[in-house]
Amino acid sequence: MASSSTNSIQPQDYDYFLVLDFEATCDDKTKLNQHEIIEFPVLKINGRTFECESTFHAYVTPTLNPQLTEFCTKLTGITQDMVSNQPNLAAVLEDFDIWLRKEDLLKKTVRFIFVTCGDWDLYTMLPGQCDYFHLPRAEYFNRWINIKKSFNKVIRKYPRSGMVGMLGDLNIQHQGRHHSGIDDCRNIAEILKALALRGHVFEENRKK
Repeated sequence: MASSSTNSIQPQDYDYFLVLDFEATCDDKTKLNQHEIIEFPVLKINGRTFECESTFHAYVTPTLNPQLTEFCTKLTGITQDMVSNQPNLAAVLEDFDIWLRKEDLLKKTVRFIFVTCGDWDLYTMLPGQCDYFHLPRAEYFNRWINIKKSFNKVIRKYPRSGMVGMLGDLNIQHQGRHHSGIDDCRNIAEILKALALRGHVFEENRKK
């Protein structure tokens, strides 16, 4: 595990980092016309201590393909019971905005940015589904930190094997289940903290 010491952490440009990792409908036999988010987890990470202060976590009912495939459940660990009778994406986006307000993250004096492992979540998945269903997408989703690029800048090695490879290179034990959105968020948060402990100052490196 990464050291709990914060002595090496430099002042950051953001008050909070919101670690996000969607899971979506998928199949290994049939190409889906539109993937849909089925898990929407976000960790609120303090930009001084790099500890988690709050969690938003919702499962989402898919509309086009409400029945999850066997492949999807095997990959993500998300079962049909976990998404049936849950809110749709429009409702979850509203709930998320309410959570941001309750956490005082939308105050003008508070600076936050999303952190993802790759660009798929906020460049492809969310914009694509919002466009397909004609859903409004808040402007705060347009800027983020791709932790792979931050890792490359610090370690001088591009993580071709993704999150698991970064954890290995940083000598961090993997937590939970790979492709569980909430577990992936926790692992990404550990990578974020480990890079901060090496003195890295994070900056936006991707935008829509």
